[in-house]
Amino acid sequence: MSGPRTLRTRLARVALLITAGWVIALTVLFNVLLTAQLRSQADDLLRTRASAARATVVVAPDGRLTVREPKDDAALDAGVWVYGGTTAIDRPRAGAQVQQAADRLAAQPAPTFVDVGGPSAARLYAEPVRHRGERVGTVVTATSLEPYRRTSEAALIGSIVLAALVILGAYLATLRVVQRALEPVAEMAAQAAQWSAHDVEQRFGDAARPGELRDLAASLDELLDRIGAVLRHEQQLAAELSHELRTPLALVAAENDLLRDHARSDAERARAYEVIASTTDRMAALLDTLLAQAAQHVTEARGRCEVDAVLRSALAAAATGDLTTTVTCPAGLEVGASAEVVERVLAPVLGNAARYARSRISVDASRRGPAVSIVIADDGPGVAAEFRDRVFEPGQRSDRDDGHAGAGLGLALARRLARASGGDLTLRAGGPGAAFEVTLPS
Repeated sequence: MSGPRTLRTRLARVALLITAGWVIALTVLFNVLLTAQLRSQADDLLRTRASAARATVVVAPDGRLTVREPKDDAALDAGVWVYGGTTAIDRPRAGAQVQQAADRLAAQPAPTFVDVGGPSAARLYAEPVRHRGERVGTVVTATSLEPYRRTSEAALIGSIVLAALVILGAYLATLRVVQRALEPVAEMAAQAAQWSAHDVEQRFGDAARPGELRDLAASLDELLDRIGAVLRHEQQLAAELSHELRTPLALVAAENDLLRDHARSDAERARAYEVIASTTDRMAALLDTLLAQAAQHVTEARGRCEVDAVLRSALAAAATGDLTTTVTCPAGLEVGASAEVVERVLAPVLGNAARYARSRISVDASRRGPAVSIVIADDGPGVAAEFRDRVFEPGQRSDRDDGHAGAGLGLALARRLARASGGDLTLRAGGPGAAFEVTLPS
């Protein structure tokens, strides 16, 4: 059996259970207290009648009992027994069960209450009559329990009906209140779904709302921001793929045209094959970097890794054997990005350093507040002053005649990937050679 399918029904049922529990407990407590109160009233009545009857009993010096008959004693005689010893001196008309119970009470040495069931339900009270410290007789009084029973039953039925009405009213009221409370939530959810499908620029904003709905509006706005960012990123990624792959594809097409010319020498053909192979490798690396950047934007699953191991691996892949390399990194230093992402950020920077360094490359990693700084420096000619402002622009190269077949995309993609990871890539001014600083969240 399935449970309630809506939050409104669940909340109403929870309220129903809580209300029913309290109402039932209060109903039971009311009837228990009422029964005890009615019994106490019956006992008080019996004691009062016994005291009145005892005042009519005269004890002779020899211990014999006589009963004075007051005027208008019909009310007093009803339900009153007077016993001398265990012999009835005065007795009213009563049923057999009640009479037997009164006879048994005549021998009781202390005040005693007893109930008689059956059709003639009654409660009896016996009060001993003493003379010189000894019991010489007993006054027994009785009262019918029927009026008390009827009162108790009427109160029970009335309290049950009232409890049922209260529970039903609480359930219906809770359903209505919860429905009214959740209507703005349903409207906001429907509006957010419509915006996400047709117009992700719409927002709920800071309009006056209850606190809970204000938090919901903020969460939905954040979700719409995320959807909008994903859509914009997909558009940007498509544009970047089109832009960044155009140059290497053109180069491959040009070399392919050269290969079709049968007049080319074997050396030219070999060079064309080498250019096509290296260009396709760069295109594969470019695609990997762009896709890694896309995944970093969309999922924001940045991971973590130790800096030292990634630095040494990336430096070993980039540097040549005739360069002196030094790595300074505190033990256990970690960044909030995966090892693959960190290596893709560092690879273009280390590749440029290895290409332009004369004899030395130094890598210095340290923690700076909430971030980790990685400074990569070389002793090469450095970045020309007129090119510093364009060093991170896609397709920009300071010297196109330096013999390097790159398309000028490495640093641009490295900076985008660093920023997608919550960090940045900058060019440090001053000093001999070139120095780039990669910052990543710790």
